[in-house]
Amino acid sequence: MSQDGVSYSAAGVDYDALDAGKRLAMAKALSTSPLLAARGARALDASRGEPAFVFELGSQTLAFVVEGLGTKSIIARHVLERQQINRFADVAYDTVAAIVNDLCCVGALPLVVNAYFATGASDWYRDGERSGALLEGWRRACADAGCAWGGGESPSLPDLLDERDIELAGAAVGAVPAGRSPILGDELAVGDEIVLVASSGLHANGASLARLVAGRLDEGYATPLPSEPGSPATSFGEALLEPSLMYAPLIAALLERDLGLTYISHITGHGLLKLMRPPKQLTYRIQRLPKVPAVLSFLVEHAGLDAHAAYSTFNMGAGLALYCAPGAAETIIATARELKLDALLAGRVEEGPRQVILAPVGVRFDGDQLELSAG
Repeated sequence: MSQDGVSYSAAGVDYDALDAGKRLAMAKALSTSPLLAARGARALDASRGEPAFVFELGSQTLAFVVEGLGTKSIIARHVLERQQINRFADVAYDTVAAIVNDLCCVGALPLVVNAYFATGASDWYRDGERSGALLEGWRRACADAGCAWGGGESPSLPDLLDERDIELAGAAVGAVPAGRSPILGDELAVGDEIVLVASSGLHANGASLARLVAGRLDEGYATPLPSEPGSPATSFGEALLEPSLMYAPLIAALLERDLGLTYISHITGHGLLKLMRPPKQLTYRIQRLPKVPAVLSFLVEHAGLDAHAAYSTFNMGAGLALYCAPGAAETIIATARELKLDALLAGRVEEGPRQVILAPVGVRFDGDQLELSAG
C-alpha cells in the first residue's frame, strides 16, 4: 500500500480483531452441540468455521446461516440522494445472494430465507418507491435462488442507526440433497482442480473501504468510472451497486450432475485468502485469474493498495471458488457457461504448507493470515 493509500482497518474493519472474536464465539458455541441430542438432532462440528452450520435431523442433513450486507446500503442512499437513482432493489438482492451463496458452500440448497431490516427511524418506509424497490429486490432474489421468503424482523433502532439508513441482513435454512453428504473439505486432496467463477464487481464485501475512497473524490459517488470502448458510461457509485451474482442455481446443477466437488469457497471478506479456508496443510497454486472488474481496479487504484492488499481485501473478479476432482473442471466450466456465468480453470491443490500462491500477480498468502477455526 502506498503512503497516501487507505486500508480496510482505516475504514473501521479490522479482520484480525473480528477473526479473534469469531474464534472465541465458535469455541463457546462448540460446547452447546450436545444439546441437540435432546431434540433428536446431531451437530456436525466439522462445519464449525465453514460458511454455514450443518446438522442432522432424522434422515435429513440441514444447514443454517446468518449473513448481512454490511454498509453497502449507505452507498445506495447516497446515490439516490445525489443522482436520483434508486438502487435499493439491488442491495436487497445483494443481501439474499450473500446469505444463499454462503449456504450453498456446504452443499446445501436453500429452502427458506428470512429478512432482517433494521432502520434508524420507522419513517424510512414512508418513501414508497424506495421501500417498494427494496422488497421487490428481496423477492426477486429469493425467486432466483429457488427458495421461499418466510418472513423476518424490521426493528426501528433510533440512536443505534442513522435515521436515514437501513441495515440489511437475514438468515436461511437449506437442505443437502438426499443421498449426498455435506461438502466440508473432507475429500479435498492434492491434485484437485480449482475453478474460479467470476464476480459482477464489489458484491457484498468492501463497502466500508469504498465509502472511504468516495469521500476522497471531488465528485464522490458521482465520479465517472473509466469505461472500455463500447461499454456504457457509469458512475463510481452505480458501479459499486451492481448486484451480486447468485450462485445457487450453479451449485444445484453441479450437485445434480455429481461432478465431484470437494470444497466450495465464497470469496467475500478476506478476498482470495479464502482460497485456503479449509484448515488443511495444502498449497493452493493459482496460475490464472479472472479479469478484474473496472470498479475494483478503480477502487484499488484510489485506495493505493498493492496487489497483496487488494487480493486479500476484495474478490478482484473471483466470486466463487470450486474445488473438484482432477478432470472435472471442464464440465464445471461448461455448466457455469450454460447459466451465463464466466468461469476458468485457475489452478490446483498441491502438497506443501498451507498457503495461497497467486502466480499471475506475484502474491503469496501464508496460512497464518487466515485462521477461522476455533482451534
